[in-house]
Amino acid sequence: MLSPTPSPGQSSPGGKPSPRLPAWLRVKQPRDGVFPGTALAVAEHGLRTVCRQARCPNMFECFGRGVATFLILGGACTRSCGFCNVAHGVPEPPEPDEPLRVAQAAARLGLKHVVITSVTRDDLPDGGAIQFAACVRAVREALPGATVEVLVPDFQGSREALQMVLDAGPDVVNHNLETVPELYSLVRPQARYEQSLELLERVAKSGRASAKSGLMLGLGESPGQVERTLADLATAGCRMVTVGQYLRPGRRNLPVVRYVPPEEFEDVARMGRAQGIPVMYCGPLVRSSHNAGDFTDGMRSQGSPCCP
Repeated sequence: MLSPTPSPGQSSPGGKPSPRLPAWLRVKQPRDGVFPGTALAVAEHGLRTVCRQARCPNMFECFGRGVATFLILGGACTRSCGFCNVAHGVPEPPEPDEPLRVAQAAARLGLKHVVITSVTRDDLPDGGAIQFAACVRAVREALPGATVEVLVPDFQGSREALQMVLDAGPDVVNHNLETVPELYSLVRPQARYEQSLELLERVAKSGRASAKSGLMLGLGESPGQVERTLADLATAGCRMVTVGQYLRPGRRNLPVVRYVPPEEFEDVARMGRAQGIPVMYCGPLVRSSHNAGDFTDGMRSQGSPCCP
């Protein structure tokens, strides 16, 4: 069973240090030669990856397999979430040729499943939806056999922005709740839990793409709060959920309240399936785009209702 988690009251950027990193979270660097080739393909097309920007612990594994998650719409985010390492600031205007460069890099890497995410662009009227749609269409043209997943911001609740993305035809629309609603003021102070749930519900009801979301553990949530959040995701029609351990990317970010043992992630997976979420991918190093291609291929091969 999930163990009770200490209160997050003491958790603040630059505050109490995180506990010592346990052995199950220590990542070994790869010894093969694929990693630099992946990094070069991204760099030569002038692109960013969330792998680097967010300091993902799986970057060496994914780059070592020739896989990367593209980060579009610049390197500066208009929000300042407590968990995120992406820089906060005034972004540059969207680059018109960025969709083509994403498609070219995806083709060069020979990706079978392309994952595209972005910084949050509250400064743009469409929240960046036009750029997402253009990237999906460009990838479809360059790699007609690939599946496409977009990890989108909340678009400040805009139905029109979400519809632009859905009209481009992605296979999966992912939007991470990140944490339980009780911790939003600490973890996602510029977001609204209900608004994020509504976005996922609209994706599910559209029948155009699979709805996917993700959560982090270790920020001070209780087992009951996690269970209620999974129930909310199931009610919204979310069919795929990833759950991983929050790792503090830098000193300015929230400290880890607790490192959750691997067996408790198994409890969360069972909990989610009991709530009606058929696909739960849970583990300490799981991230929303980690092994996303294998995840989607497996569902399709099983004829799962998770994929339209």
